[in-house]
Order: sequence, then structure tokens, then C-alpha cells
Amino acid sequence: MKARSFKDLIVWQKAYKLVLEIYRITDLFPKQEIYGLAQQIRRAAVSIPSNISEGYGRQYNKEYRQFLSIAYSSLCELETQYLLSVDLNFIERKSVVEGLMKEVGAMLYRIINPKP
Repeated sequence: MKARSFKDLIVWQKAYKLVLEIYRITDLFPKQEIYGLAQQIRRAAVSIPSNISEGYGRQYNKEYRQFLSIAYSSLCELETQYLLSVDLNFIERKSVVEGLMKEVGAMLYRIINPKP
């Protein structure tokens, strides 16, 4: 059954939850990072569900997969920034964030690279 809306896609729902969690943890960043790493990590996070939804709205499957690839790239960027944030002691590791990143990554990978 085809999803009627991008909001029906489980990968989009999980990516959306990930953005909400990222906003919660970046609120804990030092104030001097509000225009630095905090802003960058938020942009990377927002890019993931945004590209999933934009790709869903495209007419051709090839375009959809291209946008999913961009979403996957943004997820990789987010993971790097998350790890930096932890190592710089801006935040503590959050299992919910790490779990969502892993889930979204696995889902995107499977959609982008379907088994023949």
C-alpha cells in the first residue's frame, strides 16, 4: 500500500522525532555555541525529514532516491556533529538520539539500496 502523504512514511516520522530530540539537547549547549555548532547540528537534523518529504513529492523514483541520498548525507553530518558535541562536553550521550540516528540510517539505506 502506497503512503498517501510523506507523513505516513515511518522513516519520515522517526526523522521528525530525531529533529525534536536534537532541538532539546542543543538547548543545553553553552551560550557561546548558539550560533556555532548548535545551529549547524540543528540544520543538519532538519535537513533529514525535509529531504525525505521533498523527495516524496517528486514525480520520478530516481529523483526520490536522490533526495533520500541527500537525507542520508545529512544524517552522517548530524552524527559527526553529535559526536563532536559529546566529546566537547556540551552534552552527554543520549540513547534516544543514537537509537533514532541508527534507525533512520538503516531505513534510508534500505530504501536507497533495495535488494534485487
